Amino acid sequence: MESLNLPAFAYKVKQVNGKPHIFDIIRRKFVTLTPEEWVRQHFIHLLITHYGYPKSLFAIETGLQYNSLSKRTDIMVLSSNSLPFLLVECKAPFVPVTEATFAQISRYNFTLQPRFLAVTNGMSHYCFQALEGQISFMDDFPAYRENNL
Repeated sequence: MESLNLPAFAYKVKQVNGKPHIFDIIRRKFVTLTPEEWVRQHFIHLLITHYGYPKSLFAIETGLQYNSLSKRTDIMVLSSNSLPFLLVECKAPFVPVTEATFAQISRYNFTLQPRFLAVTNGMSHYCFQALEGQISFMDDFPAYRENNL
């Protein structure tokens, strides 16, 4: 896998039926190592290691309904009262972050209404807050503070 614009971490990879799998510390199992999964695992570790989020607040690939369509969130960090706090959409490094990416996470925002949203392809990262129809881009990701969740 290629290097990303995210901090490195100590990962575990193994072969399962001839395909690489990476250990997901949230789901506590090995999952197929795709380019998007590589980004997701790096971003999970970033949020835990650099921003202080507890592993217990993460939900990975959680299902949701949007206009009768079934969708899955890549990373959702819950508040201490189990409400969506931070929603992250991950793309493979070779997939550019475009207006379509922001439209995708905006649709999830409509249903889940987290406090913060982020998109990343492992190379470029964006975080913003959507309040009352107004989008405010942020310079950094929100750090975990128990009283803010």
